[in-house]
Amino acid sequence: MTTVVKIGGARAVDPAGAIADIATRVDDGEELVVVHGGSTAVDQLLADLGEEPTYVTNPSGVTGRFTDERTMEIVSMAMAGNVNVDLTVALKNVGVDAIGLSGVDGGLLTGPRKSAVRVLEDGKKKIKRGDHAGRIEAVNEELLGLLVGEGYTPVVSIPMLADDGVAVNADADRSAAAVAGALAADLLLLTDVAGVYADPDDPATRIDAVTSPRELAAVEDAAEGFMTRKVMAAVEALERGASTVTIADANVEQPVTRAADGDGTVFERGALEETA
Repeated sequence: MTTVVKIGGARAVDPAGAIADIATRVDDGEELVVVHGGSTAVDQLLADLGEEPTYVTNPSGVTGRFTDERTMEIVSMAMAGNVNVDLTVALKNVGVDAIGLSGVDGGLLTGPRKSAVRVLEDGKKKIKRGDHAGRIEAVNEELLGLLVGEGYTPVVSIPMLADDGVAVNADADRSAAAVAGALAADLLLLTDVAGVYADPDDPATRIDAVTSPRELAAVEDAAEGFMTRKVMAAVEALERGASTVTIADANVEQPVTRAADGDGTVFERGALEETA
């Protein structure tokens, strides 16, 4: 079975441990697909180019980047360029036959474009137009399967290819969810915390297992900020066909192995039983 490893792109995530662990597991014959984020790299490149990032909050309270045409150019440069190349090189340097791919390559990640988004400004719901973002509906799993079957480790990045033929932004966690679902794989979401905490300020309150709709509701209530999107991605991955999803710490020794062994918040398919 293939495992999808998503390496977070926040400043607090050090990918070195995951890179070394991936090399060991590939040497042992495991099939891996790597998906990565890069929010910090995008923000840094925006700043270097004198551009201001724009964030919006949707009516559900989830905050994300608004990607206009100029920002999309910078997202592509930072993600498919800088971050993807750096991560692919780092994996190659530890013996992994890594191959970098954007979601545009071979139509790897495709779906409809969301040119307008609903936002909440000053307590009012509004429509903001000009967004270059999309929702992944299809994954070219044949391409990934071909590469993995030939011994390569794909390293996947946004942008995705929208149905109007434009490269657009997509959430990296949800991209990883789409890939894991298409491959019926286990998904490991590596980030800068050890899982979802019942009390966001107390690591001792980590929720270890999500195996029923009741436990899923509890973890959705507990998730705040960036963790909200990760929980959404976990649910989407299971709905799409992933075996399990684990949200775990990227900054420990052997983070991939530990996450695969259940050291994190583990979502199982039983969490969807009543709504499947």
